Amino acid sequence: MSNTSKTESTKLLPFLTLISVFFFWGFVAASNDILIPVFKENLNLEQWQSQMISFAFYVAYTVGSLIYFFLSKATGGDILNRIGYKNGIAIGLVISALGTLLFYPAAESASFNLLIAGLFIVGLGFSLQQTAANPLAIVMGNPQKGAQRLSLAGGINNMGTTIGPLIVSFAIFGSVVGGTESVADIDSVKTPYLILGLAFILFAVIFKFSSLPNQVETVADSEHNATGKDKPSVFQYPQLLLGMVAIFLYVGVEVATASNLPEFMKQDLNTPTDKIAPFVSLFWASMMIGRWTSSVGAFGVSDGTAKILRFVMPYVAFGFFLLVNVIAQHDITPFYIYGFVILAMIVGDYLSKGNPARQLLIFSSMGIVALFLGMLADGMVSVYAFISVGLFCATLWPCIFTLAIAGLGKHTNEGASLLIMMIMGGGVISLIQGVVADDSLLGIQWSYLVGVACFAYLAFYAYKVQGILKTQGIDYDKPVSGGH
Repeated sequence: MSNTSKTESTKLLPFLTLISVFFFWGFVAASNDILIPVFKENLNLEQWQSQMISFAFYVAYTVGSLIYFFLSKATGGDILNRIGYKNGIAIGLVISALGTLLFYPAAESASFNLLIAGLFIVGLGFSLQQTAANPLAIVMGNPQKGAQRLSLAGGINNMGTTIGPLIVSFAIFGSVVGGTESVADIDSVKTPYLILGLAFILFAVIFKFSSLPNQVETVADSEHNATGKDKPSVFQYPQLLLGMVAIFLYVGVEVATASNLPEFMKQDLNTPTDKIAPFVSLFWASMMIGRWTSSVGAFGVSDGTAKILRFVMPYVAFGFFLLVNVIAQHDITPFYIYGFVILAMIVGDYLSKGNPARQLLIFSSMGIVALFLGMLADGMVSVYAFISVGLFCATLWPCIFTLAIAGLGKHTNEGASLLIMMIMGGGVISLIQGVVADDSLLGIQWSYLVGVACFAYLAFYAYKVQGILKTQGIDYDKPVSGGH
C-alpha cells in the first residue's frame, strides 16, 4: 500500500469522500420502503408483487458478487487489485447512475418492470462499491482504529436511511399541511432518482480524481486463527456456513420488517401513504441509535465514561431523528414515547458486555418479543413494537460477521465475500413475507411470524457458534462495532 502505511492518522478529506458512498447505500435502501406503497396503490399490485422492489434491489448484491467472483477467476486475479479500489468505487457509481436513468421511462410508462430493473442495476453498482469501500475504510489510517472508522461509516449509512425516506417522500408528495392528504402520481418518482443519478456521476468523478489509495494490503492469516492451521477449503468452517445463513436471515428480517410496515399501517390504522415516511424513517433511525450505542467501546474511553456514553449516545441519535423530522415539518409529538422503548435496547447492550455471541442471543430474543407484541397488540403499540425491531437488528451484522470469520486465517477474505453475497436475504425474506401477508393466508399483521422464524435461527446460531469456536481454540469475547 502506497501511502496509508506511512501515517497513523486518518486523512479527513479522503475519508469523508469514501464514506459518502455509505450514505448513498442507506439512502436508497430505506427509500425503497416509500416506493413500495406508491407503486402498490397506483398499479393495484398484490403485497407480494410490491415486495419485488426489495427483492430486485437486494438480489443484485448477490448477482454482483457472483459476477465479480467469476470474472476474477476467469481473468486469473482479483479485479480490484488490477483496476484499483477507488476506480472500482467510481465504476460502481457509474453503474448505479445508469440504473437511475431507467426511472424516467418507468415513470413515464408506469412500468413496474422497468422500475425494478432500474433498482437492480443500482444494486449491482452498490455491490462493487461495497466490495471496494469496506477494506479501504479499514486501511485509511491506523489499522487498530479500523473498527472505529467502520463504525463511523455505519453511522453515516444510517443517516442516509433516516433522511432518505423523508426526502423521497417530500419529493413525491410535496409539502403536506393542514391535514390534507396527497396522492402520489408515479410520474413524480422520476425526479428524485434522476437527481440521485447526477449525484452518483458527480461523486464518481470526485472518486476518480481523489487522493484515496488505489490499492490495499491484505493479511493472509487472521489474528483470530488460534490454532494457526488453515483448512484446505473455506467451506470446511462450520462457523462460516452457519453464519452465511445467519446473514441471509438477519438482512431478511431487517428489510422485511420495514418494507411491510407501510401496508400494516394502511390496513390497521388507515394511515395515508404520504404520512408513513416518518415511521419508516424511525425504523432506520433505530438502526442508527443501536449502532451509535454499540460503537462506544471503539473509542478507547474509560469504563465510567463508556457507561455514560452508552446511555447518552442513543438519545443523541434519537435527537437527530427528531431534528430532521422537525425540518421536514412533521409533527414529532407522537414519537416522544419511543424514548422509553430505547431503554430496552440500552439494557440489552449492557447485559451483552461486549460479547458478540451474547449480544446476538440477547437482541435476537428481544426481536422475537417485539414481533409477538406487534402481532398481539393493536394500533400504535403494534407500530412501535415493529419499529423497535430496528433497535435490536442494529448490531447483529457485526456480531454475525465477527463470529463467522473468526479463525478462517488465509480464507478470511473469501469468507467475507461469501457473507456479502448473502445480503440477498433482504429481498427473499421480504418477498416471502409479502406472499404470506395475503388475507387468504396469514394477513399482514401475522405475516411477521416470518421475522420470528428468522430471529429464532439467529438465537440458535449465537448459542451454537460459541461451542464451534471453542473446539477450534477460539474464545472470542471482544466488543464489536460496524455495519452494512
